Amino acid sequence: MNFVECHDEPIHIPGYIQSFGYLIGINSESHTISFFSENITDIFTVENSEVFFGKKMTDFPDLFKSVMASDIFESLENLTRRDNETYFDKIFIGEQQYHFSVFRSQNHIFLEFEALLENPNKRITNKYDNFYIIDNAQEIWDQLLSTLFNIINYDRIMVYKFMEDGSGKVIAEKANSNLESYLGLYYPESDIPRQARELYKKKRKRIFSDVYAEPVKVMSKTIDTIDLTFSSLRAMSPIHGQYVKNSGASSSFSVSIIIDDKLWGLVTCQNSEAKHIDLEDRVQAGIFTVLASNAYSSFKSKRELEYRMDLSLKASKLKSEFLKYNTLFDSLVESKSEIKNLPEADGLAIVSENYVVTEGVTPDRNIIHKIVDWAYKNTDETVYINRSFLRDFGGELGLDETAGGIVIYFVEKNKNELLIWFRKEFDDHINWAGNPEKKIGVFSQNGEERNIISPRTSFEIFKEEIKGQSRRWSSRNEIAIQAIRDVILEASHRQYVTIKRLNEQLKKVNEELDSFSYTISHDLGTPLTVMKLNAQMLLKSLSDLSDKNKHKISSIIDEIDNMAEMMHDVLQLSRAKHSEIELENIETQHTIEKITENAKLTFDSPGSVVVIKDCPSVLADKTLLHQVFLNIINNAIKYSSKQDFPEVLIEGMEDGENIVYRITDNGIGIPESEKHRMFKIFNRMDNARKFKGNGIGLSIVHRIMNRIGGNVDYESSNNGTCFILTFQNPKFVKQL
Repeated sequence: MNFVECHDEPIHIPGYIQSFGYLIGINSESHTISFFSENITDIFTVENSEVFFGKKMTDFPDLFKSVMASDIFESLENLTRRDNETYFDKIFIGEQQYHFSVFRSQNHIFLEFEALLENPNKRITNKYDNFYIIDNAQEIWDQLLSTLFNIINYDRIMVYKFMEDGSGKVIAEKANSNLESYLGLYYPESDIPRQARELYKKKRKRIFSDVYAEPVKVMSKTIDTIDLTFSSLRAMSPIHGQYVKNSGASSSFSVSIIIDDKLWGLVTCQNSEAKHIDLEDRVQAGIFTVLASNAYSSFKSKRELEYRMDLSLKASKLKSEFLKYNTLFDSLVESKSEIKNLPEADGLAIVSENYVVTEGVTPDRNIIHKIVDWAYKNTDETVYINRSFLRDFGGELGLDETAGGIVIYFVEKNKNELLIWFRKEFDDHINWAGNPEKKIGVFSQNGEERNIISPRTSFEIFKEEIKGQSRRWSSRNEIAIQAIRDVILEASHRQYVTIKRLNEQLKKVNEELDSFSYTISHDLGTPLTVMKLNAQMLLKSLSDLSDKNKHKISSIIDEIDNMAEMMHDVLQLSRAKHSEIELENIETQHTIEKITENAKLTFDSPGSVVVIKDCPSVLADKTLLHQVFLNIINNAIKYSSKQDFPEVLIEGMEDGENIVYRITDNGIGIPESEKHRMFKIFNRMDNARKFKGNGIGLSIVHRIMNRIGGNVDYESSNNGTCFILTFQNPKFVKQL
């Protein structure tokens, strides 16, 4: 026996029609009869139906006189020039009135007949077409169901919406007591396979009057498979028939909900007993469904316009904030709350080089760095979106519930600049209409038995727990991220133009500032020295001063020292930027030892234990190198000096083409939140306020290391800090 997946079942060519109707197919060129349903002789009586093959209907004037008298048959040539346009009429065949439908499909014209069925319970009023005045999506679908319930009179009618993953959900329902409620339940994708969805887009109304009735064979001598895609009479597939039976229904009727040229959902109707719906009522149900679909589309467009206008206003404000700052990173950091909130995220990480600034609920920083590394290796997209990031990569990256879903936006890949939005794990469940299991069943199709995926036999609520996912990132969230991208690009462009225009002015200003630095350091040095000497002499000569006044004079001397030190550091900063440098192979051992001894005296920390290990030579400028080690070692000894057992470890090692020095202390440490501004001038941490300093030293080091082709970084915790100095290895430079 053959095995057929649900998605592969050829449901458009079943070879049969349903028993409530009758079918004749004629060649569109010759108008000769090519096929007909086996039951056609029930309404057009002949002894042997095979006499129809190859003949025209006009060859049987008495038999088909009511058909040929129809307006649509008389205009057959004009009405069937285009495929799949259906035209309707009503005719009498004998004493029974029938609906007569005509359409063309490919090379054949289909003539369908079904008996007229009166609906005495149908109630239609003009209020039912006023969907456009409703300003609520749920009310639109509820109103549609109330309307259709009075036309169709089935036990249960539902609005079934297709979800993004292919599954479906019942979002609205109207039912009587004959069938249980399915409102809010989900259905797996396999319940309505792909080819069925394609047919729902082409043939938008579909009825199965009696799932227990035997189908009627379509007869033909010249055509092996007749495409019944657009036929209202097409027989149901055996799988779908069994599915309807399993649900407790005997009749089924569906109308497609098409929005933006896509199959958005279905109006699905079921009845516990076999029941046919008149063609006119089915057409009317389709019209009301189109009205409701258009109303929903209009409502959706209106809400989308309102959202975009609000988003545009917020983006404009964000742009204004961006332009207040000199660098993109500063702009992002200062607007981090707004950037997090626009796509409705729980947390945000701003990454630039090795700096990470967070807002809201995010993973630990070491996990964020792992995510950044993963992103560079695994995605080439500018924007990466995943609502199941925790489920997909939680074990690999050590994620927790803060990273259920994620959006990564590469601002500038070459500069390691990116934004990461986080959503927490959404602990939820889905109520399925029965366990979405798959079983194999044997079904007969066109006289041949086949193994086919069997439909579910149970529709009792099956609860599936959802783990490792966040709330879905909606299209609105994606639009918000695009708006942020646009703001960043525009702000970056404006900053670039501004920088380019001011570049020459900045050069002149820098020259003037450097000149000013030299002037301060040189010209103000002598007055400060005189002031300090006079203050010291005053302190010694006035022995009868109170302790309070002595303290005031001592404070003046301390402040003079601070001013002198600051002027000296400003001068060094200027030299680090502009002075002529000469890179050479420099031994560091003696310099480090001398700086260490002086630092212990300067910071009155004779108990500091300084361990100096290997000190390999580096490629640097002698004067600038002294400034680097002076600032880093001074900081290490100063900020560990108040510990019970102050310790500093200095160690250098070769690392390929680089020489790496690590200066480690057990001092006060540096908060992670301060990392992005540690090398900015005059920056001081809150926990460093009790130590003397002006916040210039690390800025000097950063500038010098860049000039000599090296790098400075650090690692820190509550137990101290390790500064990492990376120099060029002179061995490799000599070989060039």
